[in-house]
Amino acid sequence: MGWTFPWLSSFDSDFNYDFHVTLDEVAGSVEYNYENAVALVEAGKLWSTEGELPGLSVFLREGERVFHTYATYQRGLDLLIGTYNYLDLTPLGRQEANEPHPMAWLRHHDRYSA
Repeated sequence: MGWTFPWLSSFDSDFNYDFHVTLDEVAGSVEYNYENAVALVEAGKLWSTEGELPGLSVFLREGERVFHTYATYQRGLDLLIGTYNYLDLTPLGRQEANEPHPMAWLRHHDRYSA
């Protein structure tokens, strides 16, 4: 797309554990969005205590110093997906109330069943 800044990936690193978006009790990562993941599941605010969960971090580098300037989780990411904004304006919204987890209604373009 012609962007001149580097995009980085957390693949094959501890980054997702460090910033609590990969949950794994064996690795000792059971906190999500600065709260206990087990308590969030019990309260119906989270669907799993294991695996990859949504999150976004933003950083600024000045010389050799790196600053973590912003982090958001779950609904904080909605603004990045324009379709959510339109669905939230409709009378029935996203129809999440009876789903097993908040994004169960979502279907990837290549995963629709016949």
